[in-house]
Amino acid sequence: MENEISNSTANTLPSDRIKLNVGGKPFETTISTLQSGGQDSLLSTLSTRPGHDPIFIDRDPEIFSVLLSLLRSNRLPSTARRFSKQELADEALYYGIDSHIRDAISPPPLSGIDASIVSTICPTSDGLVSSFTAAADDGSVCTAHGGQISFYDHNLTHLSTVRTHLEDITSIRHVWPDVAAVGSESAAGIHFYNFSTARYIESIHWTDSTDPRIYKARVSSIADSSSQIFASFDCPHRENCILSIDKSTLQISSEITRQSGGASKNTVPGKLTWLPETGALIGSAVTCGAFGYSGYIRMWDPRNGEVIWETSEPGSGRSSRFGDSFADVDVDVGGLTLFKVCSKSGDLAVADLRKLGDDPWVYINERNPSMRFIGGASNSVLHCYKSQVFVGRDGSLEVWSKENNGGGEGLYRRNFVDKVEDSNRGVIRKIEGGGDRLFVSRENVEGIEVWESSYFSGAILV
Repeated sequence: MENEISNSTANTLPSDRIKLNVGGKPFETTISTLQSGGQDSLLSTLSTRPGHDPIFIDRDPEIFSVLLSLLRSNRLPSTARRFSKQELADEALYYGIDSHIRDAISPPPLSGIDASIVSTICPTSDGLVSSFTAAADDGSVCTAHGGQISFYDHNLTHLSTVRTHLEDITSIRHVWPDVAAVGSESAAGIHFYNFSTARYIESIHWTDSTDPRIYKARVSSIADSSSQIFASFDCPHRENCILSIDKSTLQISSEITRQSGGASKNTVPGKLTWLPETGALIGSAVTCGAFGYSGYIRMWDPRNGEVIWETSEPGSGRSSRFGDSFADVDVDVGGLTLFKVCSKSGDLAVADLRKLGDDPWVYINERNPSMRFIGGASNSVLHCYKSQVFVGRDGSLEVWSKENNGGGEGLYRRNFVDKVEDSNRGVIRKIEGGGDRLFVSRENVEGIEVWESSYFSGAILV
């Protein structure tokens, strides 16, 4: 009796070996290796099956060998290069270890200094991308090309393309896992499409029966919170506003602001950003005319539509820097900071959103004389992501990273992300981060560049 109990216990020890037959190829491993896939995985379930005969699994043995090596060492072997990311992901999903393969093939944390172009997403038709949006959690991306929307998952594998009723799409936002909100400069309204089912959902228009000037309002920018979608609308007669749309009903919940006239301080916001920590909405507009750049930045409370803070450039006071208005603005949501790049000097300035006033800007100086920017910065694009500030100047891409100087104060250091040959690809029009990737589109250049850091790279600050 004691011998039977002893033998039964020995057969269930994690260190016991187990035999598998995958697609006709024999494998031998340990129960602990199979159980490392997680208690809900198929492999963990098979590890508890009684008997000593090999367990047959009718799947690809070569990919199984890669996945087994991943469970043993938490790293993909070199043989994984023979298979696409999608092939590995499909097999891992079958075995219930898809989270393991996702961690293994995901890029390392994004470091702008170490990033380089790893691929280009190029739609099969209408390859010139007019707009795109990236998901911050996994790095999937929606691209708009012509009147079509193409969706790529976290492996940058093409999942679907939806043909919309629009001739062109100039603004797009990923508002649900399978739904994108889009707008066009040539057609009125904001439109919702489900790209997993290739189905049109709804359109919303800005209307006012008491004001005949409100008609054919086009969408210029889109942002969203957990419960609301914010869209800026612009009419042919230069009437514009921001509408708040309830996500659960897709009904207009409020009109946050309305502006009228052709002055730069009344133009439609070209960028909208929602701040989760404060619940505020930040919008900015930039116009360029015969006398240079001008624009404004405003912060609203969406609950009552009141303006919390605003500034206009150029204007009176030190903030205008004698007419050196900003060419672009963006918000570091996590750090609660606001950045702008000046149109004439190319200087970068930062403002603390918790300490806004008449002149909140602190201009960041480049201490390295060989890297100082000289000349105009009219074709400048700004994007904040993961405590880094990416600036596109014509075709070049640079990053400002915050480092601690030991005294508790942050110091921004500038470096180039691209190489000389990269900067010759074309003028950068949009930069956006998603997951641990950076996406870049250029003027009259097909596709979107995908930038990632390398596990083998590491800049050393000298």
